[in-house]
Amino acid sequence: MQLNHNAPKTNVTAVMVEEHQLILRMIALLEKNVVLAEAGRFSDWSFFLDGALPFIKDFADLFHHAKEEDVLFKALVANGMPEQNSPVTAMLMEHDQGRSFVRGMGLAARQLLTSDQAVTTTEAIAALAENARGYVELLRDHIDKEDTILYPLAERVLPEAVRSDMIAAYSAAEAKTSGLQEKYCRLVEVYEGKLDA
Repeated sequence: MQLNHNAPKTNVTAVMVEEHQLILRMIALLEKNVVLAEAGRFSDWSFFLDGALPFIKDFADLFHHAKEEDVLFKALVANGMPEQNSPVTAMLMEHDQGRSFVRGMGLAARQLLTSDQAVTTTEAIAALAENARGYVELLRDHIDKEDTILYPLAERVLPEAVRSDMIAAYSAAEAKTSGLQEKYCRLVEVYEGKLDA
């Protein structure tokens, strides 16, 4: 029996690209609300503390990045990609940079919500904007690199033999947070509706 080397492989990155689309929608909301805050036309600081930051921590980081870090990146390294000085190393560093921006946004948003007199509203909005813009710029570039370089590379180099285990690992990760994607999709739709109103 002869193997068909041209048979299509199981796609292991399409789910990641789909998740990126929801992340990009939240990033757009973040960017628009920061512009409104700087213009003095925004005061719903709970958008950050109850919306954007939980979305980033729960969906973008724990749900999406965990699948990348624990499944996709490990599969790439196990199948020949260097662990150091590689695209995987660069992506992991950017995940950490993103977490730093998120911490800065959280601190500034809490100061705005509690009207902390030690920090003026102007200073807190400036800190919020700086961290939000840093995060937006980082993530847009990060997602572009993954969607156009790393994921296509993964689809070329990962053997079919590892792909079913990867899909099973994604499913197991999703099962731990059942309903999370639907929850955050609804949340993004709510905030998009508020901006359109």
